[in-house]
Amino acid sequence: MRVVLLCRYDGSNYHGFQIQPNNNTIQEEIEKSLKKINKKDVRLYMSGRTDSGVHAYGQVLHFDTDLNIPDEAWVKALNATIPKDIRIVGATSASEDFHVRYNSTQKTYYYKLYIGREVDPFLLNYVGKHSFDFNFEKAQETLQYFIGEHDFSSFCSKNSSVEDKVRTIYSLTMEKDPVNPNIVNFEITGNGFLYNMVRIIIGTIQNVASGKYEAEYIKEILAKKERQFAGPKADAAGLYLKEVVYDDDKINKFINNSLKAYCNK
Repeated sequence: MRVVLLCRYDGSNYHGFQIQPNNNTIQEEIEKSLKKINKKDVRLYMSGRTDSGVHAYGQVLHFDTDLNIPDEAWVKALNATIPKDIRIVGATSASEDFHVRYNSTQKTYYYKLYIGREVDPFLLNYVGKHSFDFNFEKAQETLQYFIGEHDFSSFCSKNSSVEDKVRTIYSLTMEKDPVNPNIVNFEITGNGFLYNMVRIIIGTIQNVASGKYEAEYIKEILAKKERQFAGPKADAAGLYLKEVVYDDDKINKFINNSLKAYCNK
């Protein structure tokens, strides 16, 4: 049986999602729990890895098991043994040919950017930092240049082994937080993202907002296809994987219903 999980986590205390030698990761914690339940090693697959300090509202996972356990029992059993800053929101069965990574059609990320020299200590692990002047109007001008299909080589970490760096951004929005005037919220949706792509896009927008170059320079950065011309990576703490959408109506319904039920508890 293939089981799909919906997972939320605070990434502050972890070296990312994917297992690494000698570092604690979210995948390792969940796989340890799965091993206790299944009495053997179980491989966990993710819709996309998140870096050290990055968070998730809606990470999607799957694993294969010989056990015939009800969906809600998986949720209770896993949450009983994993750390409290990782929560399994829901579980459902899926066909054997479904894959949480390869069947995804789009992903959405949030980014929360704090404008100011002194960050509230209670926000420190949950926002990116911008200590300089931030021209909101100039930053907003940049958004249009990222929309559509582009080669995002300039906005990808040099460590990426992916050859095809063409991706499509469907939407990119930016708005001031309605509660905290120091926070600017970004939301970006695309058919897929390269390694560090969202953080480099936000870092480049920060450069425009600080007056390092004009918004139209984004077109030139894209055309150059070289990492050195884009801005720095924005802080990991401000990034959240919000949602993954699939070519499977059952899985999409499961994700939406699970998130609604969890948030209304």
